[in-house]
Amino acid sequence: MEFVCIDELVPADHLLRKIDHHIDFSFIHDIVKDLYCVDNGRPALDPTLLFKMLLVGYLFGVRSERQLVREVQVNVAYRWFLGLNLTDKVPDASTFSQNRRRRFNESDVYQQIFDEIVLQAIAKKLVSGKQLFTDSTHLKANANKNKKIVVQVASSRQDYMDALDKAVEEDRLKHGKKPLAPPSKAPAVREIKQSTTDPDSGYMVRDEKPKGFFYLDHRTVDGKCNMITDVHVTPGNVHDSVPYLKRLDRQIERFKFPVEAVGLDAGYFTAALCKGIEDRALYGVLGYRRPTHKKGYFYKREYQYDVERDEYTCPAGERLIYKTTNREGYRHYQSNPSICQSCEYLARCTKNANYVKTVTRHVWEDSKERINQHRLTPEGKAIYARRKETVERSFADAKQLHGYRYARYTGLTRVQGQCLMAAAAQNIKKIAQMAA
Repeated sequence: MEFVCIDELVPADHLLRKIDHHIDFSFIHDIVKDLYCVDNGRPALDPTLLFKMLLVGYLFGVRSERQLVREVQVNVAYRWFLGLNLTDKVPDASTFSQNRRRRFNESDVYQQIFDEIVLQAIAKKLVSGKQLFTDSTHLKANANKNKKIVVQVASSRQDYMDALDKAVEEDRLKHGKKPLAPPSKAPAVREIKQSTTDPDSGYMVRDEKPKGFFYLDHRTVDGKCNMITDVHVTPGNVHDSVPYLKRLDRQIERFKFPVEAVGLDAGYFTAALCKGIEDRALYGVLGYRRPTHKKGYFYKREYQYDVERDEYTCPAGERLIYKTTNREGYRHYQSNPSICQSCEYLARCTKNANYVKTVTRHVWEDSKERINQHRLTPEGKAIYARRKETVERSFADAKQLHGYRYARYTGLTRVQGQCLMAAAAQNIKKIAQMAA
């Protein structure tokens, strides 16, 4: 027999010692107290121990809760961090699944824990909130890509659609056009591939990305010390720009961020998002994606737009005048077919049977053009270069060290919890290392 002190067995420079010194976990009891009964049932496992144990798993890339239990049984540093003696019984793996199923899945406890860690980083002046960088990464769903069915779903109405409807109506009135008839009350229907294993996941088809059922983690990172400030999970078939503005507003409201600039990649470069960034008086820097072009035809940029006359001029010097604005917010500018019919450039301009060339321009195209100019300025170039050092590095760290390549669970709610806990673990590690 040998008498030992567990504290002496943990190295002085161990990461868990730094975390224990710099992170206050006492807030967990207040967050979960309403999820427990105070005067009935068997005594519950200490929720602080439960969540600290989960965070240990994400910190050190332990792949499953069963493996985590085995690791805690033999790792002295883990036991010390959790407040367990060498002979104390480690919680069973089923305890995690039962708590998740009965208590946590229908609550926002994971979001609250993540937010509290961000607030502690703010208190330590590791977050400024002035520059925010956002991107998305895919997590392979816990589902076989070959086990799927085709279903019809109602197309969701995006948050900006009310503003777009108003802009379209104003634009048509300005051009002397009647307002469009109200849209059909029946929602538009589209067909999608749905997994029979995990119906919440989405079938993702993207250039240079694997095809199959995935989830997307839309993550925002602060520009000062690379702290993660927001995590939002959607099915893999949701466009990056859809949840962005709402999540940006949440951060500003929740953390009182004095946001000045945002950096995004080309996947976010849409007219609606650019308009939203300008409405919030932010300096947006977005990547540029070259538009699709049919070989042998003129580029759209070769049709010059005249703001004052509100018309386009084609490469042959002829006018394309305004005709209408459609429900999607695009103005249509068309050429004179009697002129185009005999034009020497007709073969490079259009294949239209009526010899009419149509060029479209979004009602919010001005915002898109102004935002696009930001990436060419010295400030914009510096912001965009910083993007890959923040959010892209954050994703790389998560996938390499924190088990972020695959969804451990099925269902959007449970995958959201996984992503929030992994991001919280990354923030905890960074706070411990930078505050030391």
